[in-house]
Amino acid sequence: MPNLQLDELQSKLNYRFNNIELLNEALTHSSYANEKVGSGTTSNERLEFLGDSLLGMIVAITIYQSKPNMSEGQMTKLRAELVCESSLAKFAKELDLGTYLYLGHGESKGGGHSRPSILSDAFEAVIAAMYLDGGFDPIQKFILNIFAPHISTHEPGNLDYKTRLQEIIHSSSGQSLTYELVEEHGPAHDKSFIFNVNLNGNIIGTGNGKSKKAAEQEAAKAALQEYT
Repeated sequence: MPNLQLDELQSKLNYRFNNIELLNEALTHSSYANEKVGSGTTSNERLEFLGDSLLGMIVAITIYQSKPNMSEGQMTKLRAELVCESSLAKFAKELDLGTYLYLGHGESKGGGHSRPSILSDAFEAVIAAMYLDGGFDPIQKFILNIFAPHISTHEPGNLDYKTRLQEIIHSSSGQSLTYELVEEHGPAHDKSFIFNVNLNGNIIGTGNGKSKKAAEQEAAKAALQEYT
């Protein structure tokens, strides 16, 4: 990748690499590395593994220190929400990280530059690359800058149950998760809704709420109690 583009990304990261090859590796998807067999090109999979652990640790420390009244269960749920694939992909998109990725031809044509799983893995790989290049302080600063505002504004119980359920279900291929409005009652100014969440056509949770979104969240919460 031209140095100009890497300079641009480093500016967004607010970090300058001493070893730019670490950043290049963090941006290299396995599909690209597989097309370059014999060239010495390495995918970002090992960096992603390391970055996942570093990210989880720093987020856990931050939650522990900033939420003294939060229970162990609430801390676990909050960390899971913050470091889930959809959240990391969102942060990666804010950095426009997909623009800088090295992808194989097929993956590139198939929309890999915006695929959440690829973006979240690359985000973790970049964290690992920064750690190997500059140590703990740079990644702690980088992670806190992104995650601390979300942690400080979080209220216990305000968890995205739909996202968590989707991640659990979609970890297995061939699964279909849908939400169905079962009942709607009450006057226009005070309606209530009942939703079912279905897995492959089978009801796995039911919830009610004063809005459709709230009812869907309650249905997902009920389903999670069976899956976690």
